[in-house]
Amino acid sequence: MSRTAIVLFNLGGPDSLEAVRPFLFNLFNDPAIIRVPSLLRSMLAAWIARRRAPVAREIYAQMGNRSPILPNTEAQAAALEQALGGAAKAFIAMRYWHPMTAETVAAVKAYAPDQVILLPLYPQYSTATTASSFALWRDEANRQGLAAPQRLVCCYPTEPGFVAAAAELVGQGIAAAARQAPGAKALVVFSAHGLPKRVIDDGDPYVSQVEAGTAAIVAQLGLQAGDWIIAYQSRVGPLEWVKPATDEVIRQGARDKRALVVFPIAFVSEHSETLVELDIEYRHLADEHGAAAYVRVPTVSTHAAFIKGLADLVNGALGRDAAIQDGSGRQACAAWRRCACKAAA
Repeated sequence: MSRTAIVLFNLGGPDSLEAVRPFLFNLFNDPAIIRVPSLLRSMLAAWIARRRAPVAREIYAQMGNRSPILPNTEAQAAALEQALGGAAKAFIAMRYWHPMTAETVAAVKAYAPDQVILLPLYPQYSTATTASSFALWRDEANRQGLAAPQRLVCCYPTEPGFVAAAAELVGQGIAAAARQAPGAKALVVFSAHGLPKRVIDDGDPYVSQVEAGTAAIVAQLGLQAGDWIIAYQSRVGPLEWVKPATDEVIRQGARDKRALVVFPIAFVSEHSETLVELDIEYRHLADEHGAAAYVRVPTVSTHAAFIKGLADLVNGALGRDAAIQDGSGRQACAAWRRCACKAAA
């Protein structure tokens, strides 16, 4: 019987307050995040981590002194194994904290699989997420001599299971907003993690894939123009970021007395950007500016439709020869030169 290893890529998060600063260093020392020569990047990463650590510790203190992203991902891994009927073993490779890529490569090698399916928990492909995780995995796999065939599912912004799970959760959010503020007009905010505009201008397909996934969810819900908007959160630093910014959309929607329904379109598990930024900071912003209601829709997490979608992606990649498997994003990134499938061609 064939032995299949599934590797779930995710960003990771600090597992204690003491881990916050080294986690931040790992994040900002990634060449996909700060695109300068390595020596300068290392110095900048150390400086940024030192400056941001106190505020970040306060954020993680609001989440029980640690990020919940690893237990969330472990639950997704267990659900995926079950959905596949025990035909594969799931491993987790975090980009910036444990279990880190080198650890996971070693564990997968010890498992001695016949094939490895690399499955990012980033539905939309970006050079700052999937490409970074994949590049590190490839380097470590080569260094450690992991010889089994490896296939990357590069993206799945319109995968039916992901779309169905998101649509159901957003629909529940709209209903909750209607109960909280009868008669108020809802505005669904599809909030994605932002990127500097120059990254998109360099050919990154992320925004295009966010738009494609949102369009699929909107179509399933039957939302009309004016009922929804895409926005981008978590901007930092002086660079120009993609717009509109989620906080600005929240302010305007609140001033318009809309019932705000906020869905994290680019996150499939809970972490600081959802539990603190969306749940606490933006909720306060909405209340401060007079929103009729504020409902934060949960991530797709272990929703049955999403997990089935992941299982379908794995099954679709099994036995194929191509190193890069297009989960459903090719149409959304065909015009972008940083598309994973185009890079592998």
